[in-house]
Amino acid sequence: MDPLDRPDAPVAVSLASGPGLINCAYYGADGQPAELDIEDIDVTLAASDNGFIWLGLYEPDEPLLAKARSEFSLHPLAIEDAHHAHQRPKIEAYGDSLFIVLHTAQRIDGAIRFGETHLFLGRHYLVSVRHGASLSYAPVRSRCQQHPGLLAIGPSYALYAILDYIVDNYQPIVHAYQEELDSLERLIFAETLERTTLIRLYRLKGELTKMRLAVSPMQDILNQLVRLHPELIDERMRLYFRDVFDHAIRINESIDTLREMVGAALSVNLSLVTVAQGEVVKRLAGWAALVAAPTLIASWYGMNFTSMPELTGRHGYAITATITALVVVGLYVVLKRARWL
Repeated sequence: MDPLDRPDAPVAVSLASGPGLINCAYYGADGQPAELDIEDIDVTLAASDNGFIWLGLYEPDEPLLAKARSEFSLHPLAIEDAHHAHQRPKIEAYGDSLFIVLHTAQRIDGAIRFGETHLFLGRHYLVSVRHGASLSYAPVRSRCQQHPGLLAIGPSYALYAILDYIVDNYQPIVHAYQEELDSLERLIFAETLERTTLIRLYRLKGELTKMRLAVSPMQDILNQLVRLHPELIDERMRLYFRDVFDHAIRINESIDTLREMVGAALSVNLSLVTVAQGEVVKRLAGWAALVAAPTLIASWYGMNFTSMPELTGRHGYAITATITALVVVGLYVVLKRARWL
């Protein structure tokens, strides 16, 4: 359980005991919270006309989900998805309720971990089910309770607050990706090319792809909440959902830009490796040419033919040595100007 889920967390409602049960509260027509036991949900729903119940669960077991299903009359297929998790982001309508699946992201020990949040939205209730790496929604509830007038609108405001919190938590992660890419770019253009740089670039692109798979479907989800489901989404909340929709688009565009930059960085890194290898081959070829010149001359005069006129000359050795030196110096100058050495 996250530290923010402790009983002493700054939430103005009591936390019922039980595995997976984080909080359960009833918000009346005035938006004020009241303590509620999970056993009294059905009675409260039957007696309520304008209020709503907000139930928060974290990795609940099957009996707890079965209890939530019976209290809120949730669809069994949606409950099955919420129990097993590992669902794609989506929004589905089940009668007079909505089932929303979102992917959350959290930075843990320098690495990005992904989790899921499943939301059940009805006319008089909101049920949130968290799995895996997901920050507690206790701060969301606390901020909502500071605006009872908006809570009086109904569960659509609480839904907006959770969606806004999830999208806002994407931003620092994207910023961390940007900083890591900047660091890798400096390593790419350093004098020494390291294999670990290529590995980190590949992993960064993989994480950005996962991040995009989490953020991109939210645009369709938020677009539906902006335009559709009038029986569940209050018209006064459409502008709020549109604001979250704009944030999701901006984050998705930032992720796409980073993915393109990482792809370009991978190409540049490979190109620089190829150029460096070419430089090494050029230098080896240059030194090989310098060694080949005296080798050729020495092998020529190493042929023991008696009819060779140079063998009888008095200054043949000195002349040969001088010619060899001049050839080597000339080759060195030429190769140096051609930047092969």
